[in-house]
Amino acid sequence: MTNTGFLDVMLPEVANHLAPDGSEVRVLAALAGGTMAHFALPPGAVSKAVEHRTVEEIWFILSGRGQMWRRQGFAHQITDLAPGLSLTIPLGTLFQFRNTGEEPLTAVAITMPPWPGADEAVFVDGIW
Repeated sequence: MTNTGFLDVMLPEVANHLAPDGSEVRVLAALAGGTMAHFALPPGAVSKAVEHRTVEEIWFILSGRGQMWRRQGFAHQITDLAPGLSLTIPLGTLFQFRNTGEEPLTAVAITMPPWPGADEAVFVDGIW
């Protein structure tokens, strides 16, 4: 049998990890240039505010309602999160998110380059 390098990963039923920001993580597929994961934040929960040292991310909201705060220098914004929204977290962005709904806030995110480990996230002062 030929090794193609293809990788197929089903969404795990339970979280593999707890992210430094406090969200539940289910690890998905990965390639040399990036990793994919599913994140969940329970109703009423607020993540810890963080900044990544070396990675940037692209998120896609799957379910729930919430808000994402992002800041770079003096520029900042709060974005309402809803299913179907895609957003970026560029390198050097401080960010924090919260679940304002009554069901889990879930998202799929791509991290580029691949997530290096828990030391990647630096805790910062957030908005909530």
